[in-house]
Amino acid sequence: MEAHGHSSSSFAQAVSKAKEALTGSPGTYDGRIVRDWKAGRVRWPNAVTRAAIQHLTGLDPVRLGFVPRGRNEAVEAPSQEDPMRRRTFVTVVPAAALAGAAPPARARYTVGTGDVQRLRQELADLSKLDDREGGGPELEKRAIALADETINLQRNGSATSRIRSRLYALGAASTAMAMWATVDSRQPVRAQRHLERATHLAGLSGDGQVQHQIWQYASMLAKQREHWPDAVAAAEAAMSASAHRTDPLYASLSHARLAVSLPGIGEHTRAQRALERAEQAFERADPREWRPTSMDFYTRSELDGLTGITYLWLNQPERAEYHLHRCVAALRPDQHRNRAFYAVNIAFAQLGQGDPEQACNTAAAVIPPPGSTSAGRIPHLLDTFTAKLNAAAPGARITHEWNARTA
Repeated sequence: MEAHGHSSSSFAQAVSKAKEALTGSPGTYDGRIVRDWKAGRVRWPNAVTRAAIQHLTGLDPVRLGFVPRGRNEAVEAPSQEDPMRRRTFVTVVPAAALAGAAPPARARYTVGTGDVQRLRQELADLSKLDDREGGGPELEKRAIALADETINLQRNGSATSRIRSRLYALGAASTAMAMWATVDSRQPVRAQRHLERATHLAGLSGDGQVQHQIWQYASMLAKQREHWPDAVAAAEAAMSASAHRTDPLYASLSHARLAVSLPGIGEHTRAQRALERAEQAFERADPREWRPTSMDFYTRSELDGLTGITYLWLNQPERAEYHLHRCVAALRPDQHRNRAFYAVNIAFAQLGQGDPEQACNTAAAVIPPPGSTSAGRIPHLLDTFTAKLNAAAPGARITHEWNARTA
């Protein structure tokens, strides 16, 4: 840093640009983390950071004073660096790195548990974004970037077979998140592309939990496109994943998703049995067991929500409304998208019971504000509600008022 005339902040900026040159996503390093490196508070940065520093300086991290994990004693000091090499680096390498010049041959670096934990946390942050705002271009973009970063680690790093399996699983889960974003925003063609990539990565991972997640999303995509046999087949495929066989909570979700799809092929009795099995499996599940954040949404309230939607398809609106109200009452405060989604379904149930005025009052609570550019399931459901309202009560005052309000 002295040779370059770098402060902690300017060196952090240079490392951030080097990371972008390597991975395609900007780094977010700051002066504080550089000071932690210098003071030894961070002895061995994660693999991406080490690669960025090596890309920038041309030096192995050990030569810069970092200490690999598991090594308690100080690393032996390297031999004195050749002065000519140092002068060449000072005058050439920083300019080339900051200008985005072609990087030198990359040394393979070790990918470890710390990298996996960081990627898991970033995926968990995307799940929170989904709860707050629902799917859309921003969630899809960030999920794809995370998947690409994970796969780059897989391709360019050195790792044990166990770490590689986890990286494939994280790549699959991130791609599945991108797929979910496009399902939620009703972009089926893009969702299909993400599904194909996620399925491939999940197969390489051998991870039963992520395989189960992807089949669930596949069932939802098929249902959205009204490909009912495919929706049923995907829900059944989720039951072949090891997570379904070993964890009752996954089994409960499998049966609940299957129940939602079965009315589409006329299997009403089987749908009712699937709901009963979903309830029984949920009662057996241990809430203290560790599961990925992709399963955080599946609580008692979500089971009630899926049960209510199934009863809507079974043309039992009273039972549907009962379960949907239970669902909304138990949702977490941050689950804004789910609250709006299930509220519109309550309106469907009320309309199905011949109460258009109450149905309109319920649906009105989730109408996007004027000037909103929101897209996805909620506006689509409101359009569907408008069509059903006009078919059920074409001449009613409330229908005219609703049409004027939503025109």
